[in-house]
Order: sequence, then structure tokens, then C-alpha cells
Amino acid sequence: MKLADRWQDYEVIATGDGEKLERWGDVILLRPDPQAIWHAPFDLAAYPGLSARYVRESSGGGRWETVGTLPSEWTIRYDECVFHLKPMGFKHTGLFPEQAVNWDRMTEAIRSAGRPVRVLNLFGYTGGASVMCAKAGAFVTHVDASKGMCERAGLNARSSGVDSIRYIVEDCARFVGREIRRGKTYDAILMDPPSYGRGPGGELWKIETDLGDFMAETAKVLSDRPLFVLVNSYTTGLQPSVMANLLALNFPAGKIEAYEVGLPTGVPGVVLPCGCSATVTYE
Repeated sequence: MKLADRWQDYEVIATGDGEKLERWGDVILLRPDPQAIWHAPFDLAAYPGLSARYVRESSGGGRWETVGTLPSEWTIRYDECVFHLKPMGFKHTGLFPEQAVNWDRMTEAIRSAGRPVRVLNLFGYTGGASVMCAKAGAFVTHVDASKGMCERAGLNARSSGVDSIRYIVEDCARFVGREIRRGKTYDAILMDPPSYGRGPGGELWKIETDLGDFMAETAKVLSDRPLFVLVNSYTTGLQPSVMANLLALNFPAGKIEAYEVGLPTGVPGVVLPCGCSATVTYE
């Protein structure tokens, strides 16, 4: 497992009983986490300074319950980049901090390339990876079906002093198809597909049935001087080796590595698993 252990503005204080207690800057949040099936070391909901807790509803979904002082929006930093956070639906805050593991790998590859690098970020969400890659010197095309997520990505980019990102609000598969027809290529491709979702036109996406074909199409926009391809999965049951197999079948001739990603916690010896990633590198 690779751990995102370089954070200064974020930490997992403790986990257990299906929840994780986190510090995001000066804000303390308690959120559900299905991986934390062990018992918590103390009553997480009674932690001093707790700002808010995300509570699951019996009918499905959930809501944020304010406990202390909770700003409507705030920022945290990672290296030279600034990210805007706020309590969002489905227990989200607008950032996946465990992805710092991959940000570090991608930015190092971009800086070491010694040439202009074109990055395609598919299912780009609020742009954590886009901003980090652009800050490292790449020109990034950020694609997400949600206009609101692209706007959040733009906010993060501006706050980080980045202007080398173009934002595309479109279904990712449809965009890749257009780029193939146009003959457009990219030196690095990253994708963070959801387990299940719908595009702006009602397009249905299910990772188990659609990711393989999507990768096969996306491989057609990889340049003849590729740098890397990265795919993430948060889908329970899809092991890192599954992602590695999909890369091997669709992006041959590179070096493939697959791994769990996770976060250290304040309890010695306890780490929080946060899905898996797989990469293929060419340089």
C-alpha cells in the first residue's frame, strides 16, 4: 500500500465503527467510511472541536449535522496548490486527500520529462490532479460531465496560480470519441471513473461493464511519446490486479504497477485503505 503521508493541512485523527475523524485545516469532520470495520479507540463523535458530522439517513443518502463551528467554505494547501472545500452531498468535501500519492508521482514524471507534456484528466471532479499537473508545467485538458465540478476545478486552479487548464463539460466517452476523430493525442492520461453514474445526456456508466471498452478507446488518443497512464478505482471488490490487467490489455509496452492507496491515521499501525490505483509508465 502507498500512503499519502506528506500532508500538513490534512490528517486522519482516528477511525473505527464505520467512521473516520479528519482534520481539514482547522475544520474537524466525522464522516462514514465502510472500510473502518474495527472499533474506534474512543467516541469519535465526542472529539473536542468537532465541526460537523455526516449522518446517514435510514431512507438512503444522508445530511451534514453541524456540531461546532463549520464555515460554508474554506481552503487547505498541498505543496504550492490551494484547494477550496465545502460540505457537499454524498459526504464529500471536494477533495480526495489519498490521491496525493498519485499527485506526487505524476508531478515528478512531468517535471522530469524535459519537454512539454499534454495531460488528459477524465472524470476530473474538482481538479486536484489537474491543478497539480498544471503546476508541474503540463497543459491539462480537464473533462467532467458536471459543470459545477469544472467550475470548482477552475476555482482551485486560479487560487493556485494556474492558467494552463482547459475545462470540458461533457460525457468522457463522448469527448474521447471526438478527440479520436480529430486526431488529437495526449502524452499522459488519467482517469478516475465512478462506480456508477450518468452523463449529462443520461448516458449510463457502470465500471464493471464499461471500463474495459472505455480504456480501449482512450488508448487511441495516447501520443507516440507517452509519459504515463493512471487509473483509479474506489469500487469495492475490484482489486489492484484488475486495474493492472486492464492496463496491460489496452496500454501495452509500458511498465505497469498496481497498488492500494491509503492514509495514515493517528493510531500507530492503523492505516485507512482508500481504493486502488494502477499506472503504466513509458519513460
